[in-house]
Formats: sequence, structure tokens, C-alpha cells
Amino acid sequence: MEKAEVERKVEESVEEDDQVVNPWQVSAKDGGKIDYDKLIDKFGCQRLQQSLVDRVQRLTSRPPHVFLRRGVFFAHRDFEEILNAYERGEKFYLYTGRGPSSEALHLGHLVPFMFTKYLQDAFKVPLVIQLTDDEKCMWKNLSVEESQRLARENAKDIIACGFDISKTFIFSDFDYVGGAFYKNMVKVAKCVTYNKVVGIFGFTGEDHIGKVSFPPVQAVPSFPSSFPHLFSGKDDLRCLIPCAIDQDPYFRMTRDVAPRLGYHKPALIESSFFPALQGETGKMSASDPNSAIYVTDSAKDIKNKINKYAFSGGQDSIEKHRLYGANLEVDIPIKYLNFFLDDDAELEHITKEYGAGRMLTGEVKQRLIQVLTEMVERHRRARAAVTDEMVDAFMAVRPLPNMFD
Repeated sequence: MEKAEVERKVEESVEEDDQVVNPWQVSAKDGGKIDYDKLIDKFGCQRLQQSLVDRVQRLTSRPPHVFLRRGVFFAHRDFEEILNAYERGEKFYLYTGRGPSSEALHLGHLVPFMFTKYLQDAFKVPLVIQLTDDEKCMWKNLSVEESQRLARENAKDIIACGFDISKTFIFSDFDYVGGAFYKNMVKVAKCVTYNKVVGIFGFTGEDHIGKVSFPPVQAVPSFPSSFPHLFSGKDDLRCLIPCAIDQDPYFRMTRDVAPRLGYHKPALIESSFFPALQGETGKMSASDPNSAIYVTDSAKDIKNKINKYAFSGGQDSIEKHRLYGANLEVDIPIKYLNFFLDDDAELEHITKEYGAGRMLTGEVKQRLIQVLTEMVERHRRARAAVTDEMVDAFMAVRPLPNMFD
């Protein structure tokens, strides 16, 4: 089947009896797991093959990020074309974002930013980060002022991930939308029928018109002309979007429209969801503090949450555990270590010993507590160093003269 035909094949979010995956809800029925193979099939994207991971290493001369090595980022759209262009000497830019709906980020929120920083450093390319404070105002029933405040607070956590200010522009929609950006929004809006946007996003007659009109806002950072202060005269520049796979509907729409407006289709590299402490039926939820580890959690908080809430695949007695070992398919501590324990050899050892019953659940949880406590403490120190003036500097509309150096 031709790629364009695959992209047209499905124009709706995956919303079936067994799972719901769209930009606003991720859940599986009756305690089940998200079926990523089904998502790939329904969304029409491609699984990220090891050959592409190897190629990233060859082109960048640095080891692949742990999220690449372990399949956290597992699907893509046209990532191979980005690598082809890069190998020809053509640069690209990165685009990712955050919907600021809470005061502090949890670890699931950090995943795309940690990976985007790696991509920025590895390929030495510029980055735009969109803060969709307008979206959260409409979906979460927040005031405009509160949405803007949360955007700046979230920006501090994003900056703390270590982005290069000489190559990074962070913007909030409330502050930036206008001019060339708004012109592109109107062009996109004219290309997408009401029926199509309802089919893709599942809007109903009860949704207010602000929700229906929002998708072009998230679409147009994919087009370089939306940022004339950065990319003037570079309308042929390609865009790569690292994101979780629940954001795919926005960019499926964008990719359909882009050629009609004279732009490359944006490429995507997409991650699985960081699971809740209670299990893999969905992703971490900002509305349930006990489902998540937050970057503001103390060492005591982390210890208590892991010990009390992290779903274990271990057996219900030591005797049984020694005999049968842990069920690694459902064990959350192992899954979290897969995200954040850098040492491949140590992870392999823990997985082997725990699966064989020679290591107990408490031992695995203790190692996870150490890893997460150190990680959160590093982030807390970095965030404490981010001043309001630094936020203003990242969000200032300015050229980035060394963005491709």
C-alpha cells in the first residue's frame, strides 16, 4: 500500500472498546495494556527499526540515547527521510511542546524533553518549543491568566533539561500567535473540513468551537515560515517532531495539508507512554498525584510512592517468588528502570535475576528509588538555577545566529 494511501486510510483517533488513545485521553479497558502494534496499524505510522537507530549513531558519532536503544521511541513518520536529508548536508529543525495544565511536571512529561535535548545536541540543530496555554485554557477550563502562569512555570522545568539557548526558542501561544504564524493557521484551517476534523479528533456537538479551531495552532510550528525571525528564506527546511504517539492525530492532519501549502510533511519520532505507578492501562495522570513521580517530590515522597503504589510482578510469597520468578511484563519498577537506568549491563542483570526469582521485589524497588531520587534531585537543582530572566531570554523573539553551528 502506498504511504499516502496509508495516511488516508484512517482519519480518526483509536477509540475502540479495548482502548482509547487521543491527544486528551489514553486508557485501556479492564486493566489491559495499550496495544502499540494496533496503534501503528490504525495511525498508519511505521515501527522504528534497529537499522535507523544504528544509522543515527553513525551520522552523529555518539551512542544512541537510552530511549532509542530500548525502544521507548518506537514509531515514526519519515524519520528515514530526515536522516537522508541530513546525510546530504541538509539541516532540519526540531519542534516539540507542552500543554501547561499543572504546576509541576511528572517524569512522563520529562521524557520527550530529555530525548529532544539529545537530538538537539547530536544533530546540532535549532528547536522550537510550543507552550499551548490556549489549549489548556479551553480544555481544562483554566483562566487565561492561570494558563499563562503555568506556561512560565513549566518553561522553567523545560529549560532545566539543559537546552542550548543559542539554538532554542520557547513560545507561548497567547504571546506569539499572530503575523506569519496566524497566516499559516488560516491557510491550514481552509484546507481542513469540519467533517475531517471531527473524524480525526472525535469532536462532538457538545464541544465548543474553540476546540474545533485549535488543531491549526499545533500544526503550523511544523512550517518554518511560522518563525520568520528564525527561518526567513528557509521555507524548504524540514521539521522533525519528537512526541508521544497520542499527539499523532494533530500531525496526521498536518501532513495531509503541508504539500498543498508548499511545505515538506513534518517527520515524527514517537514514544510509548510512561506508565502510571499502578500499571500500564494508561499514562501518568496529573490529576492523580499517586499515579506519578513529580519533579517536586522529595526523597521521602519517592520512596513512599514506589514502595506503596508501584505495581509489582513479583509473587505473593518469597517461596513462590523463588520458585516462579517475577512477571516482568507487568512489573512497573522494571519498566521504570528501562526508562531511566542508563547502565545496560546492570539493567540486564536485574532483569535476569528478578525474572528468575533470585532478586526480590523489594531489592528492585530499592534500586529504582535510588535512580529516581538522584534524577529528581539533579532536576530540582537545575530548575532552582532557572530565573525569570532566563525564561524571558528563551522566550524572546530574536534571531539565533549560531543555530546550525
